[in-house]
Amino acid sequence: MELRLLRSFIAAAEDGNISRAASRLGLTQPALSRQIKSMEDDLGITLLERAAHSFSLTAAGELLLREGRSLLERADHLEQRVRATAKAQTLRVGYSPSLTAGILVPAIEAFAQLHPRARVELSDLTSMEMLEGLQKGSLDVVVTVQSGKEVSDVSWQPVQQQTWRVAVPRQHPLHAKETLVPADLNDQRLVVYHPRDYPDYWALVSGWFKSQGMNARIASECDGVNSLISAVEAGLGIALVVERIACMIPERIMLKPLKPQPAPVCISAGILERSRQDKVLNVFIEELKRAGEIDKTRSSLHA
Repeated sequence: MELRLLRSFIAAAEDGNISRAASRLGLTQPALSRQIKSMEDDLGITLLERAAHSFSLTAAGELLLREGRSLLERADHLEQRVRATAKAQTLRVGYSPSLTAGILVPAIEAFAQLHPRARVELSDLTSMEMLEGLQKGSLDVVVTVQSGKEVSDVSWQPVQQQTWRVAVPRQHPLHAKETLVPADLNDQRLVVYHPRDYPDYWALVSGWFKSQGMNARIASECDGVNSLISAVEAGLGIALVVERIACMIPERIMLKPLKPQPAPVCISAGILERSRQDKVLNVFIEELKRAGEIDKTRSSLHA
């Protein structure tokens, strides 16, 4: 039984008039009459008792009307599910592990509960790679430090503010100090992120040293957080890092408070302006913000 013919029959049966039903279906009256006659021929039964200007349903027609409605509802529901599955959205997320520790995983878990068919693809990238991917369309959202420069067509939403710590190897003389002051970092060998890949980190750190009238001796430039941690652990120098990197720090490194602090780091979600109305993407960003608030509260309680 063709669903197209079944829809035509049900429309006619519900309207009680071939002409009105044909108009509703966008057909001519003869065309609709032929469709119903074709259905009767296929089934080998009579569905309509026809009179000069009206018709009535036979017992078989009454049964087909009742059961046909249910069948069409199920068919429509199946079609919607198939289309929804085919259109299941994939979110391509660029992120920095050192900035999103304690935020990204719970946000993805909560998002998956709300959109179980959506896929999340994660890419661990430098800040420059994230912005390039966003602008080229290979990423849908990035979670990083908002660029200090105006970036064309990118909209930012704050997720969490993080304070700074100084990563110090246990064999370093500063290891014995409870809290560090800016002067403690003057002329120290520094491990930093590479300025090519992390220009905003570089600008912030170098600008802060300059504002404090201190000399920064760059001992190593690293391409990511794992390289930076390894360099500090090996004793190449100390590093300015965000507080939430603590979960990635090995035992041979201590994170020291720094007072007074440089300006806090604002972790943000960046998307293209044209994506601001994307409902699924907005749900993901809201879960990022919620995870950021929960993580910050938990960190404050444990401080």
